[in-house]
Amino acid sequence: MNNYSKIALATLLLGTTLQFACTQAPKDIKKPENPQVKVSQGQEETGELPCQDKLISCESKGYRSLVPYEDQKANAPKIDQYYLARFETTEGDIDIEIYPQAAPNAARRFVTLIDKGFYNDIPIFRVVKHPQPFVAQFGINWRKGLIDWRDKNFNDDPCIFKLEPGTLAFAKAGPNTNSTQVFINYINTDPLRSQNFTTFAKVVKGFENTDKFKSVGDPAMGLDQGALWNYGESYLESLPSDQKPTMIKKAYLIGNDTTPKAEEKK
Repeated sequence: MNNYSKIALATLLLGTTLQFACTQAPKDIKKPENPQVKVSQGQEETGELPCQDKLISCESKGYRSLVPYEDQKANAPKIDQYYLARFETTEGDIDIEIYPQAAPNAARRFVTLIDKGFYNDIPIFRVVKHPQPFVAQFGINWRKGLIDWRDKNFNDDPCIFKLEPGTLAFAKAGPNTNSTQVFINYINTDPLRSQNFTTFAKVVKGFENTDKFKSVGDPAMGLDQGALWNYGESYLESLPSDQKPTMIKKAYLIGNDTTPKAEEKK
């Protein structure tokens, strides 16, 4: 691993731990009524898959656009079902395929959060582009009725598919602490496999728009995660114009009629 990869790995791991940190209110920011939530142990995501009417079946006997690790090919499930989600951002739309067969716990949570509106009107608060592109991270919603998801951790899935450019994985602060935060890989981040960061989805259309995501706040850490969880709107409003992040305006599941074609991997 080169020096940058080592640094990038360390900053990602450090950054994800901050999703549970407290922070003092920046000056002139009004503290909301939402209380701090506690970190819980992970739980299995069980039961029928959510949003069954949006689950797309396909004839593929391959892995869609995912690539299994060489030592996982015998365990890699063939993917013949997926969800298609559209994320409308202030820098353009991106379409994401979500694969329950690749990582059931992560896919179930992501689809559930999309269905609940968790990813609507939130910032892409961490975009690491220098000295080379790395990841774009989102998944903080401070609003009443949604912030509680932060405390609903779920167990890790097996790490079967490579963390290639365009793939998504949940950010976490240790084993079985996945909850709401997700990152999109700009580059191959397979060194994260040792920490069991698990691929569950991939951007299949509009990946070029992720290049427009604004890198704001600390170059490695992005915006203050504690301030976002605690002060939300007030914190974003307090930022200078050149530090306003790219926003996810709306995220929703779409159907077969607009399904982009993804490359099949045998």
